[in-house]
Amino acid sequence: MRFHIRWPDGTEQACYSPSLVVGDHLQVGRSYPVGEFVVRAVIALQEAGNRVRAKYGFACTASAAQLADIERRAASFAGIGEVTIVAFS
Repeated sequence: MRFHIRWPDGTEQACYSPSLVVGDHLQVGRSYPVGEFVVRAVIALQEAGNRVRAKYGFACTASAAQLADIERRAASFAGIGEVTIVAFS
């Protein structure tokens, strides 16, 4: 699944999750302070990765890479602003 987000600077990003579990942690149309968004993304993507590991016996490198990208991008905002969940697809 993809979850589409809008960063505090107005740029949008399509993020990947190997599981629909992201919907348990993020809500379309809602904005989260950058720090809270990162915490929610960490929980969701780690849970999604764990589901892949349980089902297939190996880690999901795509979810780990997505999480690293989110953390890197979030650091550029120094915890200022909000991330809006635009859509799921």
